[in-house]
Amino acid sequence: MTLRILLADDHEVVRGGARALIEKETGWEVCGEAVDGRKAVALAETLLPDIVVLDIGMPELNGLEAARKIKRALPNTEIVIFTGEENDQLIHEVFATGARSYILKSDISRHLVEAIRALGQHKHYFTSRISEVVFARYLDGASGAGKAKAEGLTPREREIVQLLAEGKSNKETAVVLGISIKTVETHRAATMHKLRLDTFA
Repeated sequence: MTLRILLADDHEVVRGGARALIEKETGWEVCGEAVDGRKAVALAETLLPDIVVLDIGMPELNGLEAARKIKRALPNTEIVIFTGEENDQLIHEVFATGARSYILKSDISRHLVEAIRALGQHKHYFTSRISEVVFARYLDGASGAGKAKAEGLTPREREIVQLLAEGKSNKETAVVLGISIKTVETHRAATMHKLRLDTFA
């Protein structure tokens, strides 16, 4: 089955470089290209790509907002965001949109193909630098009040959180644990309430 990828960046050179990397891979195709965030959303809704590669700093609608709109319209479409910037807060904002990968533009040639391969299996992809930031924030959050809240989860809730965090759907989680989808959804809602989360991402 062909993996269909939409590219969105306002720089033609970047799109060309990404396209060249993608088209070297057997069974992958660039199904469309967008030069701004609004066109990226419109094309995604029309072309229904498997993966969208978004630049964060596009005109009209930035990559973060475009990612949110695409995930709302197409929850099964995976998103990788790339940027020239690197700061801890931005990394967390990227993952809060539902994107599963964040790559620096300087790392595209080394990491884009691996990121797309992981997203094609609905898995996250982190470079070592991004992993450090994500886990540092997790460890910081696990101290003090954050740790107390996390310790309030039942063993079943912890199991469900881990499976969902690994990229499994509610249905897949239900199958793994031998419970109903409704039960997974109930535990998921309870977990979000306990941890005071607005979104599961």
